[in-house]
Amino acid sequence: MMARHALPGRLTWIGLRAERYAPIDVVTSADLNEAGLIGDHGRAGKRAVTLIQAEHLPVIAALTGHDVIEPEQLRRNLVVSGLNLLAIRKGVLRVGTAVLEVHGPCPPCSRMEKELGPGGYNAMRGHGGWYASVKIPGLIHVGDTVQPG
Repeated sequence: MMARHALPGRLTWIGLRAERYAPIDVVTSADLNEAGLIGDHGRAGKRAVTLIQAEHLPVIAALTGHDVIEPEQLRRNLVVSGLNLLAIRKGVLRVGTAVLEVHGPCPPCSRMEKELGPGGYNAMRGHGGWYASVKIPGLIHVGDTVQPG
């Protein structure tokens, strides 16, 4: 049961940050190498790529009193819809020609208070997404299927 998923997911958004506090560059495709997304400042290893579920964006908006939360505000790299990322923890995801290994939840940072307003940090708790390493480098595109395994 734990390995079974109702449907594959879909990659709906890709964002790159040239450096830590730089604005997000929204792109339609990206290359991944062992260190992460090419063009992103991320760090190699378990936290090379960050993912968040599209379904969590309206929840975060509701918890912070916003009508809409845009992915750029949360500073994650990939937005995935239709697949419960929690169910993939310690597993792998195939996205485009790349394979990611999902390691753990992304805790919110204090910047969420500034970005989302008072309570932004706590609104993100449990909804902040997941961090992953690149197991197999490859090319990803918005619209790609996101498949466990």
